Amino acid sequence: MNEEKAYIEGRHPVEEALLSGRTIDKIYIAKGGKSTNANAILDMANEKKIPVSFVDRKKIDEMSESHAHQGVLAKVSAYAYLELDDLIDKIKSNESPAFLILLDEIQDPHNLGSVLRTADASGADAIIIPKRRSATLTPIVAKTSAGAVEYVPVCKVTNMVKTIDKLKDCGVWVTGADMNGEKLYYQEDFKGPMALVIGNEGQGISRLVKEKCDFLVRIPMRGKVNSLNASVSASILMYEVRRQRDASS
Repeated sequence: MNEEKAYIEGRHPVEEALLSGRTIDKIYIAKGGKSTNANAILDMANEKKIPVSFVDRKKIDEMSESHAHQGVLAKVSAYAYLELDDLIDKIKSNESPAFLILLDEIQDPHNLGSVLRTADASGADAIIIPKRRSATLTPIVAKTSAGAVEYVPVCKVTNMVKTIDKLKDCGVWVTGADMNGEKLYYQEDFKGPMALVIGNEGQGISRLVKEKCDFLVRIPMRGKVNSLNASVSASILMYEVRRQRDASS
């Protein structure tokens, strides 16, 4: 997403953007699209004095990247990524232990969107992605996240290995998801400050990042296929973190 073309697409993502207080320049609604959801968006837009245009659906089709806009699209400023130093300050000031997700070159925007959605639901503090060879915050990611992109900070870093070193200096333990992990994921203790590393869709966690992990855990596989989708693996591990922390509170 760039400054020239920054859109949020779909009813729920636009609703969440409105609810989160994000600055919206303009909302486009397809003519004849006054459903219950569209009316709710219209009410919130009027309350916040955000201009709304009713246009032909074809115009929204032309602006849409995801092509799943449901007749609603909002023009916004580009997403602001969190700086690593700001994230570290944040986790140091939090009363609860750090809960971070590191995505090592996840390239499918649908996977990034799904991870964002689960990260929000499970209470993760932030997601960290590399600046290169990674999906970034696009309209497709925002749509797949169902609006969670408005609530989960995303930090984009130049070097994932050095980032892990900085996190470790702050007392964060780093656990990677790997099919050859020495422990099953539910045997690991996730109650302290920690970061989960999820590898990309093809090769998993890169060698240098894997070497930096304090622990490697695996998800038991009983079928013929030997791995899960990256966002599914991330969801299983994030909810194990949530389960352990809720059980100990």
